[in-house]
Amino acid sequence: MKDFWKRFSQNRGAVVGLVILLLVVIVSIVAPFLYTKSPWAMVQRPFIPPFTMDAFLLGTDPMGRDLAAGLAYGARVSLLVGLVSTVVSLLIGIPIGAIAGYFGGWVDDVLMRFTEFFQSVPSFALAVVLVAIFQPSIYSIVISIAIVSWPPVARLLRGEVMSLRSREFVEAAVLSGQRHSTIIWRQILPNTLSPIIVLASMMVAAAILIESSLSFLGLGDRNIMSWGYIIGAGRTVIRQAWWVSFFPGLAILLTVLALNLVGEGLNDALNPRLARKGK
Repeated sequence: MKDFWKRFSQNRGAVVGLVILLLVVIVSIVAPFLYTKSPWAMVQRPFIPPFTMDAFLLGTDPMGRDLAAGLAYGARVSLLVGLVSTVVSLLIGIPIGAIAGYFGGWVDDVLMRFTEFFQSVPSFALAVVLVAIFQPSIYSIVISIAIVSWPPVARLLRGEVMSLRSREFVEAAVLSGQRHSTIIWRQILPNTLSPIIVLASMMVAAAILIESSLSFLGLGDRNIMSWGYIIGAGRTVIRQAWWVSFFPGLAILLTVLALNLVGEGLNDALNPRLARKGK
């Protein structure tokens, strides 16, 4: 663990990203204590500029709602959507990739053609169609993001499993009579955790962007405050109230950037040989 943290901390960008990410998580957790009123509540007159009133540091939106409260509560939605959709994507992509890579042959061909079908359709366009079909809600958004995000997981794991299935410890497990499912679960998958963890951090960032984009287009859950919803609410008044769209956009930018920086740091820490070659 000490060696892992030492390698991770050598990447200054990753440390900065981790600090930003921790701040976002802390704000999302303490949001109900910082802002006791609902983020939907009208608390003042509309269009109060930022930094003009101590009680409303970031100003108010076109409906007179506290923008800072909306950002704090929106952080919870964005992070939860990103994490849950990534977990669902992994639950779909890992078994498909592992089975395709381990058995090969016609099984690999069928599963990879199935994967390529989803990759042939633009991810965001497919997500828009799926959310529109299922009706916009937090559940349909998570499911849609998961459906468009699992193919890269399957392809990555397929390649990792194909490189591991000819190793001595796998052949020894086969000769000892272990079942294929046991070999995949206990022998192969533990050795593929590093690339999966790195990819997962990137997928959370991509999921946050997709959710924000869907909410901006009016396909988000209208009962839940999110960063994309706030940007969408402010796009019609962006000239007279620039801050309504600027601050949630900045929050999305910093969070996605932080996740990508953390992903690079994890890659350096979990794959020290590749990190040294890159340098």
